[in-house]
Amino acid sequence: MRRTRAIFIFILIPFISIGQQSDSAIIKKISDEILIHGQAYENLRFLCKKVGARLSGSPQAAKAVRETARMLKEAGADTVYLQPCMVTHWVRGEKEQGVIQWGTQKKALHVCALGMSVGTPASGIRAGIIEVRNFEELYALGAEKVKGKIVFFNYPMRPELISGGYRDAVVYRGRGPVEAAKLGAVAIMIRSVTHALDNNPHTGATQYDSSVKKIPAIACSTLDAEWLHQLLQKEKGVQLYMKMNCQLLPDAHSFNVIGEIRGSEQPEEIITVGGHLDSWDLAEGAHDDGTGCMQAIEVIRTLKALGLQPKRTIRAVMFMNEENGLGGGRAYAAAAKKNNEQQIFACESDEGGFGIKTLGINGTPEQEAYVRKWLPLFSSFGVYKMPDGGGGADIGPLRSMGTMMSSVNPESQLYFNHHHAPNDVFEAVDKRELELGAIGMTSIAWLVSKYGIPPATGNN
Repeated sequence: MRRTRAIFIFILIPFISIGQQSDSAIIKKISDEILIHGQAYENLRFLCKKVGARLSGSPQAAKAVRETARMLKEAGADTVYLQPCMVTHWVRGEKEQGVIQWGTQKKALHVCALGMSVGTPASGIRAGIIEVRNFEELYALGAEKVKGKIVFFNYPMRPELISGGYRDAVVYRGRGPVEAAKLGAVAIMIRSVTHALDNNPHTGATQYDSSVKKIPAIACSTLDAEWLHQLLQKEKGVQLYMKMNCQLLPDAHSFNVIGEIRGSEQPEEIITVGGHLDSWDLAEGAHDDGTGCMQAIEVIRTLKALGLQPKRTIRAVMFMNEENGLGGGRAYAAAAKKNNEQQIFACESDEGGFGIKTLGINGTPEQEAYVRKWLPLFSSFGVYKMPDGGGGADIGPLRSMGTMMSSVNPESQLYFNHHHAPNDVFEAVDKRELELGAIGMTSIAWLVSKYGIPPATGNN
């Protein structure tokens, strides 16, 4: 019996080795194809320079839908189609103004309205400005000192946080208007959420509560925040004049852009890869998230160029409206549920086009252990870990269907220098780093298409 088992093991080991070599060889071909013949960088150049900023509901967003559908057709997708969705339609209007006045002196700040903010009256707002570092300081002042004032939330991203600094600081962008309005403030200004010290103001969505008056919300650059902090230490009676022309219009019609390669053996099992097509309106939306969209298109192009036929369907999705509504992500999940689709795996890239560091995964323990067996195949392009917590905002609504989640996780230390800011432009993206992320997304999609994913029998 022992001899028979030994013979079986002896015979099995070569087959395992051959299978592993085969996968390694295919991933090497994927890597070579993207690094030598890749189109992601040139596609990104077109999206940034010929389409530009793509705020949901804008003419540029509509143009981006048409152009990425063209890119998917040129990439060789078996099917390309547009999936209708309703999207938030907020417009910035004429450029904002923010001017500090003390005594007879004035200084114009580098400012931008926070996304979804209400505008000011046509004549603007002028009021005394009070600085707080956090909500605790705001509450301690109370309504007596806050009423009629503009609250300046000067909360820097904490330098000691290697990760999580954005999540820690962004609460003032999100909740700031509501908490200040509860105490009678007439407007707020936040320090831009970035580690960078420069004159680029960063936008991003804010939130309101229907039970509290909506007040205008603006962001200033970090250098202006530093200067204003010093001024407020020395001067009394400092005022801020702010004028914002933004408004929220009725929801608009738009589309997710979808291209797919139909699986040869189990086409009903779907692997989704993607990024979000919309961007804020201050720049070209290169890192956020033109890079993710171009990487997803590159998945389709690469497999077609190499003649690799997936066993399961691989679908590249350009989601619309991630920045201020998630209309595209919700519409995609709703359609998947209505059509009883088997969405077995979804991978999103939405943390910039910097060099890939890890592939995040999020599923049952059994699923995660299954996928982590492939990790050695990714070491050739610098991925040595598959940490817990993969996913993304657009694919998040699929979670209730038992879909295993994944994300392309680049080195993120520079990302928030560009996030939602005027310097998020094509020139800020490195070609090779963008391509490495595309290799990671293509490789994981190919492996899932070949081997599948164990059913989600545990808890996600």
